[in-house]
Amino acid sequence: MDGKRHPSSFQQLEKLGEGTYATVFKGRNRQTGELVALKEIHLDSEEGTPSTAIREISLMKELKHENIVALHDVIHTENKLMLVFEYMDGDLKRYMDTHGERGALKPATIKSFMYQLLKGIDFCHQNRVLHRDLKPQNLLINSKGLLKLGDFGLARAFGIPVNTFSNEVVTLWYRAPDVLLGSRTYNTSIDIWSAGCIMAEMYTGRPLFPGTTNEDQIVRIFRIMGTPTERTWPGITQFPEYKPTFQMYATQDLRNILHAIDPTGIDLLQRMLHISISIIISISISISIIIHINININIHIHSSINIHSSINIHRNIHIHRNIHIYRNINIHRNIHRNIHSNIHSNIHSNIHSNIHSNIHSNIHSNSNSNRSYMHRQEPS
Repeated sequence: MDGKRHPSSFQQLEKLGEGTYATVFKGRNRQTGELVALKEIHLDSEEGTPSTAIREISLMKELKHENIVALHDVIHTENKLMLVFEYMDGDLKRYMDTHGERGALKPATIKSFMYQLLKGIDFCHQNRVLHRDLKPQNLLINSKGLLKLGDFGLARAFGIPVNTFSNEVVTLWYRAPDVLLGSRTYNTSIDIWSAGCIMAEMYTGRPLFPGTTNEDQIVRIFRIMGTPTERTWPGITQFPEYKPTFQMYATQDLRNILHAIDPTGIDLLQRMLHISISIIISISISISIIIHINININIHIHSSINIHSSINIHRNIHIHRNIHIYRNINIHRNIHRNIHSNIHSNIHSNIHSNIHSNIHSNIHSNSNSNRSYMHRQEPS
């Protein structure tokens, strides 16, 4: 990332998406021939570079991980700001639409994608970064079946002191209940909730909570996860958007909604979408709860001819819903060692040589279809 390149160093091939603040093109490095994604930021002559772009650049310079899309270069001219990213063949939303059975993916594929998603989220949280806009459109997939977190335009760093954040984050369907209820002091649970919603969507092919308004979204969550009370969620009645008229719903069994999911998947999903422990930390509270989610993933490796023997992987992936702000550095170091030394070495070769071969063929069979890349619609 030398900052000395000029926009003419890259050839624009086709438009991949357009949002409020940026337009994304598929491009090619004229010197090397490498395919890239070119994100052109719309610059305002009066306001200058958008804060979202400044934040995205500063964070992505530090976040180097195999499950986070790589920022190769930043090119700044008088009237243009261009971010050069590694090129990915598509996103999870497009993949589900084109390769799923009515949008639903095979369990083995879901487990592979969820493992990679959780690794990417965990690395962000280790480095005290909240993504704040996780959704299928922002999870990028290449022809090898690698999944990477993209679009960090709404991401924020967190730490000491506890920040007061905006509640206008995360696309509505993937927004956590504490944020929907008006919290401005949320924490890492915002990303874990979104990941749970994405996991459920991969099993069914449709959003778990497809709300149309903020209040409708809250009600849809309560209908499935149960309506929380002061006993199950202390302090809920103090949220700005809480209404005592909310109808009381009993918790539904997720197995009645997600028919293809196994017991391990149900256990993980219930922990990620456990509404009664979405307890928000106020500024006056110095510590919060660290919840370790133990994931026992059975990854069934498929080949094009037959099904190989299952690989049972039991490891502790520590996903933080809430962070103890004075001890997170040491904790994060331990998590980093556990994930990268214990898990990654055991399954990396299996996933990339077997299950991804199927994803590879699926993507290339639809390579001429319209793709969506890092195209963020602004949160409702």
